[in-house]
Amino acid sequence: MTTKTITAPFKADHVGSLLRPDRLLEARKNFQAGQITYQQLHEIENEEIARIVDKQIEVGLELVTDGEFRRRFWHTDFLEHLNGVEGYVPEVGYIFNGEEETEKYNIRNTGKISFSADHPFIQDYKEFHAIVDGRAVAKQTIPSPNQLFNEGIRDVAIYPNVEDYANDIIKAYQDAIQAFYDAGCRYIQFDDVYIAGLSSPDIPFNDGEFSRDYLIDLALRVVNGVLETKPDDLTVTTHLCRGNYRSNWAFSGSYALIAPTLFAKEKVNGFFLEYDDDRSGDFGPLDYIPNGGAHVVLGLVTSKKGELEDKELIKKRVEEATKYVPLEQLCLSPQCGFASTHHGNKLTEEEQWNKLRYIVELSKEIWN
Repeated sequence: MTTKTITAPFKADHVGSLLRPDRLLEARKNFQAGQITYQQLHEIENEEIARIVDKQIEVGLELVTDGEFRRRFWHTDFLEHLNGVEGYVPEVGYIFNGEEETEKYNIRNTGKISFSADHPFIQDYKEFHAIVDGRAVAKQTIPSPNQLFNEGIRDVAIYPNVEDYANDIIKAYQDAIQAFYDAGCRYIQFDDVYIAGLSSPDIPFNDGEFSRDYLIDLALRVVNGVLETKPDDLTVTTHLCRGNYRSNWAFSGSYALIAPTLFAKEKVNGFFLEYDDDRSGDFGPLDYIPNGGAHVVLGLVTSKKGELEDKELIKKRVEEATKYVPLEQLCLSPQCGFASTHHGNKLTEEEQWNKLRYIVELSKEIWN
């Protein structure tokens, strides 16, 4: 098994998910209707993943993802295959931008949490890694362990003490990270909406049992606890997301409330940050990023619509960010994935590829 030596994140990077092609959506629909077997669905998934791996390489990216093509949602598919967690259909979905309800699906705690040795994502990664075959870095995205701290997930009868809950989650993720590493993975990204939500003053972040400061500190301790056993040559980054569903968003707020803790102390190799519109706030919180520490991947290019951003404006914003973080410590990416759920954002596949190609071109102009 070929494993590429890397220094990531890359100057031109991307968050992970890609628009699901019609062929894949139709295959999943036919599988759910009992018209094709799981093996037939899996073969179609592999063919479509191979196609988009080739396309990512073609547009000039040094890293590729599987587009999250085997998932319905960016987070539930991974989490529901942990021991002690199950997926279910709640009465209501999430409400985005105060107006749009998402498809109803969530996860909940049903027992002691641990990593399952037969978690399907590990075999999926091995197949993805084989498809890439050393031509680029095969990046794996998974939900942050902090996603398990969203209100309503923990069963207090099983875990009356949240610190015990945190400790089991840390161990489960340590085992998951090692399993991906053993499968050949050298670049993992945690997608974290929860911690971004703790920095939003507009949303109810908990049931009042804990203070915001305690939860921010706990979120930091959980991620750093997971990373304590990380192999030295494994790159781990965190993507801080404010919600992404059919081009809509869940909440607003700058990173100011979490920056003194998270940006200063989280022991990841990089932060993917959303900076595509006014909801994101200014670059001031970047001042907490240690000089020479984590890279900052500026999400200045939106994944929510197809029009290309003004090139000079992007360059100007990168220059503005250098007031807080050295240029060599900065990178560029879309602000989020193009399809955090199987529904996808409101742009075409051609527009998606144009965006990624544009980021590669911009990165060469800015850093070369």
